[in-house]
Amino acid sequence: MTEDVRLLRGRGSLGFSFFVQGVTFALLVTRIPAIQDRYGISDGLLPAFLAAVPVLAGVSSVATEHLVKRVGPAAVLRWAQPLVLLSLLGVGAGSTMWHVALALGAFGLSVGALDASMNMLGVSLQRAYGRSIMLGFHAAYSLGGIVGASAAWAGAHWHLSLFSSYLPAVLVLVPLAFYGSRSYVDRSSEGEVPEKGLGAGGFKLLLPLCLVMACAYIGDSTVSNWSAKYLQDVLGSSEQLATVPYNVYMVTTLIGRAVGDLGVRRFGAVAVVRIGTLVAAAGFAVVAAAPGAWAGMLGFTLLGIGLCVIVPQTFAAAGRLFPGASDTAVARLNIFNYVGFLIGSPLVGGIGDAWSYRGAMLVPMALVLVTLFHARSFGSEGARYGVGHERRAGDRAVDVGRGGNEV
Repeated sequence: MTEDVRLLRGRGSLGFSFFVQGVTFALLVTRIPAIQDRYGISDGLLPAFLAAVPVLAGVSSVATEHLVKRVGPAAVLRWAQPLVLLSLLGVGAGSTMWHVALALGAFGLSVGALDASMNMLGVSLQRAYGRSIMLGFHAAYSLGGIVGASAAWAGAHWHLSLFSSYLPAVLVLVPLAFYGSRSYVDRSSEGEVPEKGLGAGGFKLLLPLCLVMACAYIGDSTVSNWSAKYLQDVLGSSEQLATVPYNVYMVTTLIGRAVGDLGVRRFGAVAVVRIGTLVAAAGFAVVAAAPGAWAGMLGFTLLGIGLCVIVPQTFAAAGRLFPGASDTAVARLNIFNYVGFLIGSPLVGGIGDAWSYRGAMLVPMALVLVTLFHARSFGSEGARYGVGHERRAGDRAVDVGRGGNEV
């Protein structure tokens, strides 16, 4: 097998893993009301159950940093993804509260290892390609989210049990994901020895990206948790129309990520992140000032276009900043994914209840704008990855290794 073909297969198999995770996560979060009803979880207890998942995922991400030094991220991802899917099935299969608590705990631990190892492999493969491909992986995740949300809607529409809704996805995706894992490209399996840790002062260099990651996920969780309520309660939309903003957000996220790599190659990561930040901030401003539901929809559309580029480029920037310790950098950065998720929903809800939901939308807007102050952490002109060579030779995997470690 030639190097070009091996990298292409590795890219395809990893993209499929991102897709599978998008499907899985959407199947879980879109059926939270059904999970609550099935197990009799009270409104007061539900936040504790939901918070436990990102907390355990953060712990698992830290553990993965050390585990990959022994077995490599490909091995971790190969086993973590089936465990995530089986945990999802466990959520639908139980009958008492301790069953769902155990299943959600297993889901959190396995998803932390999955998220960390998946992005480790993505950063490593992007360095091997020598050009931006991370946004494409996250586009696959967005596509999976749309498919998973659609499957969840179908299950609810046909009044299927949680187990019946989850079983077909698990039966199809577990063997496909495990089969695809044979093609992962893992540098640790090729004798490349990573550096130990980030070095003296390394975390201080990584900290701006950690802040950007947390702020981006505060913005993302605001959309996922409050868009429907905001449109219906504040902007006076119908119940049916209130379900649309999140779908629009996911579609625009998919489109933005699908074309985002081209923007990075042409203009560089810094320019793309800055533009995305300004568009996202404009989206929050439109939502906060919207006179009606359709103007609010425009704001959520802008949010999808703007926010979608920030997270993938943050992982990529960490890999460029620590080329010899990218696995460690990604694992630590991944923790702030869950920090943002934990902070975002209660922050907006608390401000909305105490003041107004229009005013609450200005808080994630301000936090997202923090990214502008740390844009240089995303690299210099070299962060566009060998764009000059691509113009001469075309978009081919033979560009491997050229410009991948530039900062």
